Amino acid sequence: MHEFRNGTPAGRLPAVWRKSRRSNPNGNCVEVADLPTGEVAMRNSRFPEGPALVYTRDEITAFVLGAKDGEFDDLIV
Repeated sequence: MHEFRNGTPAGRLPAVWRKSRRSNPNGNCVEVADLPTGEVAMRNSRFPEGPALVYTRDEITAFVLGAKDGEFDDLIV
């Protein structure tokens, strides 16, 4: 099974990108994609060919659950 690395240009990943319905209409958002390895990639929508960050499913789960629990609420302006 191929593993993808952080920093891989997002356009080179076999990915279908999606963003949150809460995203800014100006395109300032983070997009995510499932990878065939089971990992999850993230990219900045302003730089769609720029580097992607690649996370394991466990890392994404920890982040999403932490966000749901309010652990990052202090970052909201």
